[in-house]
Amino acid sequence: MEVQWIGVQPLRLGTPNVAFNLIFSLLFGVWSAQALEMSVGKIPFLEAVNGSTVVLPCTYASCIGIKNLYFNWQFNDNGTMIKVCESVIASEGVKPDVSIYRERVDFVGKNHENNISIMLWNITFEDGGQYTCFGRNPKEKDKNHSAIFHLIVVDELRVVDNTLTIMIASAVGGAIALLMGFMLLKNLTLFILAKLEEKNKECLVTSSGIDNTENGLSGSKADSKPTPKKK
Repeated sequence: MEVQWIGVQPLRLGTPNVAFNLIFSLLFGVWSAQALEMSVGKIPFLEAVNGSTVVLPCTYASCIGIKNLYFNWQFNDNGTMIKVCESVIASEGVKPDVSIYRERVDFVGKNHENNISIMLWNITFEDGGQYTCFGRNPKEKDKNHSAIFHLIVVDELRVVDNTLTIMIASAVGGAIALLMGFMLLKNLTLFILAKLEEKNKECLVTSSGIDNTENGLSGSKADSKPTPKKK
């Protein structure tokens, strides 16, 4: 007896190219998740007063760890990249020996926190601009990544005018208070109307009973006595 399978189709990957592309995509996704990443934080800029001291933040991350991680900081001087500092981190937990090529710069990163931040002392207007934090990890076949941080140097920090914000907040608060007052008044009005309607119904029932009594209807005191029968 021959059994026929109806509506069941074998799973096919299609052409070899399709299968290869699928496998490549999976492997590339896993590799991308392990790639080196440099980060300067959620806010990649800083506005500081001339003559102050600032920290330019940068951290690195790698899912598979590091080995002889090379990093540097560079400053974009009107299109020319000038190296600020550089070093190699042999492995996790090893403090790097950092070479610094610019005045008023200190390395303040701590390797056990994956931190390679630098500090700029007594900044001037010439220090303002774009700084790039770069890293390359040989353990990931020299996978590299960079992050950009902007330093803005000003005479004095700007005072934020909150007048518009306060006006908007006051308008929104007043609108909410007005809406709440309207809802309370509406509920109170509906409550009073319900009570008046209930009272009117009681008055109608009472008035109906009085009318029946005055008209001598059945069940009232004005019911006439039955006529006596003649003998």
